[in-house]
Amino acid sequence: MTSLLRARWPRLAAALLAAGLSAASAAAPLPPALARALSEHGIPVAAVAIVVAQDDAGPVRLALDPDTPRNPASTIKLLTTLAGLELLGPDFRWRTEVYAGGPLEGGRLQGDLVLKGYGDPFLVSESFWRLLRAVRDRGVEDIGGDLVLDRSYFAPLASAPGDFDNEPERAYNAVPDALALDFQATTLELLPDPAAGMVRVIVWPPQSNLRLENGLRLVAGPCSWQHRRPQLALTHGDLQTTVILRGDYATHCQEGSLPRLLAAPDPLLFGVFEALWTEMGGRLQGGLRAGELPQGATLIYRGESRPLAELVRGMNKFSNNLMTRQLFLTLGAERFGPPGDEDKARRAVAEWLAQRGLRMAGLQLENGAGLSRNTRVTARALAELLAIGLRSPLAPELLSSLPIVGVDGTMRKRLEGEPLATRARIKTGSLDGVAALAGYVHARSGRQYRVVMLINHPQLEAWRANLVQDALLRWVYQD
Repeated sequence: MTSLLRARWPRLAAALLAAGLSAASAAAPLPPALARALSEHGIPVAAVAIVVAQDDAGPVRLALDPDTPRNPASTIKLLTTLAGLELLGPDFRWRTEVYAGGPLEGGRLQGDLVLKGYGDPFLVSESFWRLLRAVRDRGVEDIGGDLVLDRSYFAPLASAPGDFDNEPERAYNAVPDALALDFQATTLELLPDPAAGMVRVIVWPPQSNLRLENGLRLVAGPCSWQHRRPQLALTHGDLQTTVILRGDYATHCQEGSLPRLLAAPDPLLFGVFEALWTEMGGRLQGGLRAGELPQGATLIYRGESRPLAELVRGMNKFSNNLMTRQLFLTLGAERFGPPGDEDKARRAVAEWLAQRGLRMAGLQLENGAGLSRNTRVTARALAELLAIGLRSPLAPELLSSLPIVGVDGTMRKRLEGEPLATRARIKTGSLDGVAALAGYVHARSGRQYRVVMLINHPQLEAWRANLVQDALLRWVYQD
């Protein structure tokens, strides 16, 4: 054996061993419990891809069709969040700025008040209130001009709520916006009040331009599913929204909530601004218009979001599509300059993958969140991404963002009370015909495993897919 071959042999042997394990695992029969679960729930083996591998570079313990690109649903959020943490840094914060478009004299702003957004994924009413309170505390009381919204940090998207599944009022369908307030959603809180014989409805956030027609009837009896699904109708005018609620709500039903996309971004933000500003004793003489920050405008206040390391928990633990899409567009804007768009974001992620030496063969990335019929990735590529996550100096931040089995997030009610509870951090994803998981399991032996499972099948039922996933996770835990 030559000295050169001798030097290369350990790496060559390792590569051959890994390839052999992958091939052997792919050809080996499935664990009996998993094969039984697939059979019982009518899920063909051909619809499934699996990779189970030890640690960040250990042997592959199970591989089933690992190289066929499949729809990963929300598990693709792992790519967006890890790229975001490494490219932007864990302390990255989004800004929201307020400018005066004229002089301030005796509490009166002689001109417009300009809000410039930078895509804060967590611009909720509480932080928006603090932003406006800071403006009020700096002497602004009467706004003589308009409220101007500068959303130019993101390019306008061609997509609209409802394009994905024709459900334009569903909160998960919110589209990114540089000034996305309260995830673009309005929550209707339903409070049965038997003493008053009515169902009270609370609108959050409060909006000056939203009118509610509460036609809910409180009926005696047990709480069934139809009593918790009121009929909702909307009418829209110039910056005005009317919400009409109809249906029955049973006395035995607990308080409920309906988060919905009831108003477009402009009317929503304007209504919340007007409600909060008036409550603070402020006045707005003009109306609302979109525009870019004018030259010569004076900065009044700059608000900052919570750090990215905190916000990724909301993105992954609760699979928040809008937050993840905001991060995705921010990657493009920060790398290639505003306005951020999906093409720039894909280029930024591709550059990061190349820097990390990760090919992710078969990757087709659309919006970074998984709310897509076009996104594709292989189980092997996701498993390699999980390995990169373990080797990253920001591994603790990534791991802390994943739902803990039997404890929190989307895995809170899965495998409760079983030995596996608390021993796995798993990101799940689901669409019609798609169920996916990717994450880490600490087996009872003390070894750690990367686990990926992608199921794509047109007749797939979510509850059946969950039981099959549980069977895989139990097998990995048993080691």
